[in-house]
Order: sequence, then structure tokens, then C-alpha cells
Amino acid sequence: MTTLAPSPPAPLPPAETAEARPDKALAALAGVVAAAVGLAAGDAVAGLSRGWRSPVVAVGDRFIDAVPPPVKDLAIQLFGTNDKIALIAGILSILALVAAGLGVAAFRGRLRWGLLGSAGFAAIGALAALLAPTADAGSMVPSLVAGVGSAAAFWGIAHWFVRPAVRPGRSSAPVRADRRRFLVGIGVGAALVAGGASIGRALKARAAVTTERLALLLPRARRPLDAVPAGLEGEIPGLTPLIVPNRDFYRIDTALTVPSVSVADWRLRIHGMVDTEIEITFDELIERELIETDVTIACVSNEVGDDLVGNARWLGVRLDDLLAEAGIDGDADQVVGRSVDGWTAGFPVSVLDGRDAIIAVGMNGEPLPVEHGYPARLIVPGLYGYVSATKWLSEIELTRFDRFEGYWVPRGWSAEGPIKTQSRIDTPRGGTRSGQVAIAGVAWAGDRRVERVEVRVDEGPWEEAELGIELSDTTWRQWHLAWDASPGRHQLQVRATDGEGGTQPEERTPVAPNGATGWHTVTVNVA
Repeated sequence: MTTLAPSPPAPLPPAETAEARPDKALAALAGVVAAAVGLAAGDAVAGLSRGWRSPVVAVGDRFIDAVPPPVKDLAIQLFGTNDKIALIAGILSILALVAAGLGVAAFRGRLRWGLLGSAGFAAIGALAALLAPTADAGSMVPSLVAGVGSAAAFWGIAHWFVRPAVRPGRSSAPVRADRRRFLVGIGVGAALVAGGASIGRALKARAAVTTERLALLLPRARRPLDAVPAGLEGEIPGLTPLIVPNRDFYRIDTALTVPSVSVADWRLRIHGMVDTEIEITFDELIERELIETDVTIACVSNEVGDDLVGNARWLGVRLDDLLAEAGIDGDADQVVGRSVDGWTAGFPVSVLDGRDAIIAVGMNGEPLPVEHGYPARLIVPGLYGYVSATKWLSEIELTRFDRFEGYWVPRGWSAEGPIKTQSRIDTPRGGTRSGQVAIAGVAWAGDRRVERVEVRVDEGPWEEAELGIELSDTTWRQWHLAWDASPGRHQLQVRATDGEGGTQPEERTPVAPNGATGWHTVTVNVA
């Protein structure tokens, strides 16, 4: 009897490693986290040098430089002094959307898309940093580090936290990635983001000048002004103060991050068409005679009735005295101020005609706030800030208008920017109750003083308002008019006349190219 040996079992098909694919939502989230890791790394490295900028800030700065004036005006109208916050939020939102797409492509397709995207981010940031006016080769470092950090995050999540599953058989169906491991990878990336941001803040805090400013004691003016008298704001609720507190003073500039300049590092260079080039330190500056002066400054982008204007008491050194020491060439017709970040503004030499143009070191009884130009800036009465008010001042150059144009001039704004006569209704706005109501506001006219303010109701006759105290020819004046308000809807209008007899025109014009005109008009509902 023959026994047949059992047949050997058929060989099992070779195991096949199936592709691991996380959910799209998780893949998108991982892409955002990978990009954020890179940004945090770049931000941390940017803290190593005062002149370096994070990739987002570098791109934002170049966007501000390139944006057409109408877009800039629209941004200020929509967001006011929050326009820079809106720009940063927009850049981060676009970056997040792109990073989410790269995450889906990298973790559900091929990893190289994430690596290529990281390289693209680095290239854009590095180019933006290199195009800055004060850039050098080192300016690209934060963006390059950000690109490397982002690529490393993509690679790390893909290789350490997306574990391929092994499925017996020849099925080619995709296998879902281990969700728990993938979430751990995202969490690690988020921790790196938080750590990088903390390191960046700590490094920047080391270079910050806030503590230095609080400890700085400025000399008193040799001939200080009398104490600021009480304004009408104490009697009329809603009226803008005669002197605007530093914390409430408007800020308009192109700096996405406020430059931090220590008084120990600060230098002012006066050069160009001068007999003798001068360079002075901060200590040498404040050893000179200091003066106090009350000056209202305004932004050329201030629409009729808006609040991009403010009045302050400034402390500083007369600009004409310093330039006289340098010796101005007779052919020079422009004074150019240059900021530490490369921003420039130029105004005519002829305005140094005795007015109190100063290199300011103090504002309202304290050192300049960091966001307002600490440790030194230019204040030139009668001129809009875009041609005169250089903050974080580092250079003054004597030149000619046919040889150099300040930052805003090639962008469509006038080369000379005298402040126009304007007035504004502060109260009432919107609604009020019937009876005796104070119509009140402020009026300003550059260096020509405010001579008269008139108000009319419902296109009736113009009535002369009562003016508040006049601190100087270069400051605004508060004004008010008693109004017997009857119930209903009313239209209020105001106009001012300056000391040279010029009355602000009725015709509305846009802010470009040299400041808005028109009567401020408000509608009030009287209950």
C-alpha cells in the first residue's frame, strides 16, 4: 500500500508594503505645522541680529515698498493704524493656505512637494530681505534657516510619524497611516513652533530698548516753556485733548517691526553738500542746547475729518544750528532725513527759515516712545510727515531735488508737502439729545496759525466758533460753538481760516498727491 506524501503548501504571496496616506485634513494641518516650524526657526535666528528680519516681515516690508499709492490709501481707510496688522495677517493666511496644499501633496503623494515648497518659501523670503535698502548678505539668513526648518519638518513628519502598514497579499488599496503617530508628529511640530517663537522673543528682548528708554533721563530745555494750560476737553466730553498723550498719538510709517536702537549705538551723520561732514553720538547731541516747542504734525493720508493728526510738546536740538555747523553748500536745496531702516524723506532747505525744526529726543515730557522714533527723529513744523518726519533718524544729507527723491515721491506724491488748513468736528457725532449742545473740534494750519473757525447747521449761515488757547503758530486750536439742537436729523459743517487769510476750500479732493481738502460734514440725529 502506497502512501502519498502530502503536497507542500502553496507559497504565500510576498508581502507588499502599501502606501500610507493620512486624511486630507490631517495632511493639510501637518503642512501648516511644517511651515510654521520653519517660520519659528527663522524668527528665532532673526533675533540674533538687530538688522535681520523674520521672513514674514521681510516680505511685508517689500510689499509696502511696492504697493501702489491707491492701495496704500485704501488700506489706511479700511484699517487705520492697524493696517500693518492686517498686512501680516494677510501674508500669514496666504502662507497657511499654500502650506496646507503642500501638506496634502507631500503626505498623500510625494514628499518632494513639501521640500520644493520649503525651498520656494526660503527663496522668496531671502530675495525680499536682500532687496531691503540696508540689506547685506547676512539679511538672507533668517529666510534660509526658515526654509531648512520647514523642509526638515516635512521630512521628519513623513519619515518618523507616518508609519507604512504591511498588508499580506497583492492588494494595491492604500492603507491609512497610523493616525496616532501622525498626530504625535503634528504635536512635536507645534512644540517646535512654540519653542522657536519663545527663543525669538527672548533674543529680541535682549536687544530691546524699552528698559533703556524708561531709565533715560533727558536734560531740561535751557528755556523751558510754561506748563501746558488746561484744554477745553475737560469741559466738553468727546473733544480731542489739546496735547495728545503719547499712548494715543497716531502712528503711520512703513516699519512692520519697530526698529530698536540703543543710545549707545546711535550715531547721526550729516553729509552731502556741506562744507564739513559731521558725526555725533546721542550724548553729544543732548549736550547741546535743547529747546521745547509745541507742534502739530499730520499724515498726508489723513482724510477730511480723520484722526491721523496730533499735537505734542517736543524736546530737541535746533536743526538749523546743526546744519550751520556743517555749512550748507549754496547749491543745495533739499534736506534729506534717512532712518536706520533706509526710509527717506526730503524737504526744502528754505523751510529752515527760523521755524523750530528740531532733532527731537523727547515727547510730552519723556523720551521719545520707541514707536515714535526713539532715540531721535525729525520734527519740522508746517510739513506733512511723508516729507519731513523721519523717525529712528540716522543720517541727514544735503542734496538737490533734481538728484534725489524721498521714499514717497517716486510713488506719486508731491515733492513738497505743506500742511493744508483743516478743521474737524469731534462732537457731536451720530446722535445727541435736544437742547443746548456743544459743537466742538480742532483746527490746524501747519505753521500759519488758526485765525478763525466757522460752523453752519443745515446749510444755514456760517457762525463763528469760539477758539481755545493758542499754544503757538504751529499747533492746532480747539474750538466750540453752542447749538440749540432741535429734534430731527441735522447736518453740521466746519471750515477754518489760517493766519494768512486762506480758508479751507469746500471742494473735496483725495489725499494724493499732497493732502485732502474739503469741509468736514457730519450728520446728527437729535432725540
